Amino acid sequence: MATTNDLKNGTVLKIDGQLWTVVEFQHVKPGKGGAFVRTKLKNVLSGKVVDKTFNAGLKVETANVDKRDMQYLYKDGDDFVFMDTDTYDQINVPAATVGDAANFMLESQTALVATNEGVPLYVELPPSVVLEVTYTEPGLQGDRSSAGTKPATLETGYEIQVPLFLEANTKVKVDTRDGSYLGRVND
Repeated sequence: MATTNDLKNGTVLKIDGQLWTVVEFQHVKPGKGGAFVRTKLKNVLSGKVVDKTFNAGLKVETANVDKRDMQYLYKDGDDFVFMDTDTYDQINVPAATVGDAANFMLESQTALVATNEGVPLYVELPPSVVLEVTYTEPGLQGDRSSAGTKPATLETGYEIQVPLFLEANTKVKVDTRDGSYLGRVND
């Protein structure tokens, strides 16, 4: 338990049986009346964002979220198997929890896995990853009908838009937040 005066960005609260992360908070002391804390909370599982106001000094239940760097081992049915690199413990993370991160994960890649009481909450990748283009059409010089980009399939099977000059077997840097092409990587 903590009070609303202890809130800071990133704190995870347990409200009505659900986990919420504090995205923003502001202590407000109006001219008359009691002080209060205005917060913006994000649901850890669904990603829904809500505004909530607490009276200052109110006790709130905090949740213990364990964030660890884990290595992605392999896909087992609908689950992704991760291993803690310190203890070598393995956990299965459902595909729904992994979400869009699956589009950018290769075996033996490291990712941040957050758990609460042993239940995986989310998987967070670095802001960008390097992946190889496995297939793309040859780009034709002067073909500018598509604003200078063409579809390319990455080694994970995910498709992104890349510039016309890129060829297959080229390593590219990809933004894991929105799947955009960031640049070519030279070995």
